[in-house]
Amino acid sequence: MSRPLRRLLSLLPMALLAACSEDIPDFTAAEPGEALSAGSATVMKFDQNAFSMPAANLSPSRRLDFAVGNSFFRNPWVIAPSSTTARDGLGPLLNTNACQNCHLKDGRGHPPGPDALNAVSMLVRLSIPAGPEDAEQLHRHGVVGEPVYGTQFQDMAIPGVAPEGRVRLSYSTERVSFADGTEVELRKPHLQLDRLGYGEMHPDTRFSLRIAPPMIGLGLLEAIPESAILANADPEDRDGDGISGRPNRVFDHATGTTALGRFGWKAGQPTLNQQNADAFLNDMGLSTTLLPGTNCTIHQSDCLQAVDGGTPEVSDQILAQVLFYTRHLGVPARRQVDDPQVLAGKTLFHRAGCQKCHTPSFVTSDDAAEPELAGQLIRPYTDLLLHDMGDGLADDRSEFEASGREWRTAPLWGIGLTRTVNGHTQFLHDGRARNLLEAILWHGGEAETARQAVLQFDRQQREALLAFLESL
Repeated sequence: MSRPLRRLLSLLPMALLAACSEDIPDFTAAEPGEALSAGSATVMKFDQNAFSMPAANLSPSRRLDFAVGNSFFRNPWVIAPSSTTARDGLGPLLNTNACQNCHLKDGRGHPPGPDALNAVSMLVRLSIPAGPEDAEQLHRHGVVGEPVYGTQFQDMAIPGVAPEGRVRLSYSTERVSFADGTEVELRKPHLQLDRLGYGEMHPDTRFSLRIAPPMIGLGLLEAIPESAILANADPEDRDGDGISGRPNRVFDHATGTTALGRFGWKAGQPTLNQQNADAFLNDMGLSTTLLPGTNCTIHQSDCLQAVDGGTPEVSDQILAQVLFYTRHLGVPARRQVDDPQVLAGKTLFHRAGCQKCHTPSFVTSDDAAEPELAGQLIRPYTDLLLHDMGDGLADDRSEFEASGREWRTAPLWGIGLTRTVNGHTQFLHDGRARNLLEAILWHGGEAETARQAVLQFDRQQREALLAFLESL
């Protein structure tokens, strides 16, 4: 064991050591292949374009397909009618005109600043409490939309149609202290919707802020066998460790059946194709054969009367090309996996119990939808399950089987390159955390024990834990 590693671990409080499982090793060396987060699909790119590269195992001909999908993901859609018939039909209500505007450089979105005209890479989801008459809507959509504004607030619109309003955020702060006396300020967002274009909202409307998550490795997450995900579920907490992750069961529009949710902040989408179609519909007002129709409600007459771009506005071919692109965005390799400080941080990560939700590794299915995604040992650091994260992060808005306190464990791969790719370090579902340490300290509920363990860390241990996270 190296001297720096021995020094860091010797400082770990005895109370924490006693509470941890004795089978957690001290990580004194990297595991074989640990740097390859996505197996043979891992990319060796670490600059601003690190999240925009095709999987490393794509053949040259398949890279052409990737480039075609990228063009429809990156380039703006336009209002109909247009000579650009392949990408017209934008709106009438929308949040943006291109996928890339939310997933900046295929990475993480952020909350709007105080002078921003539009939220752009942050969405506001809406719903109201369900009644007995809403059973079918709950079954198919997981929520009951606000009667006038629907399930998502659109702060932009095409000419001749009123946007739904303007999104503004303010913040309150609180301070948290570590055992060594170090204080950290946490900020909590408070939403204000003004300039409402269609009248007042239902008095019981529930709101949920959502920033756009990174796009890397989504095809690999889709390729994890369902049995492997369910093997980590423990809804009754039979092992008594306080962690009771459970799957979300959602409606699959392609099959008309209920399926395991994998994508979205509350695992509300079963497949990447449905996630993409939902984004086309709600973010840009574009219909697909999977999700036809409009995002206008019956109370928005000028929206309903606007010219559309045909039926569907996004053809099956284009939707398939975007699916190919989003399935094959590569995951960058880890950095400094053998660094003593990173290894010490990895040990602390496990001893605090973070890996109980942020499951380090899976092996993807041999019959994955794409051959490049099959049979890969991947290290996403997520279990894709729902966990109660406590009152501090609760949005009080249920989604299918997810409660208002539950969130899907976010993958951690690539998180250390957020600043490089996106120029910021704003984390969690609403971007409230301004750095990784703040993100950790917002954890509660099932993660409260891990949070309390971290609060016992001194400066050197905190730096080691953050070095490990930055290496992912």
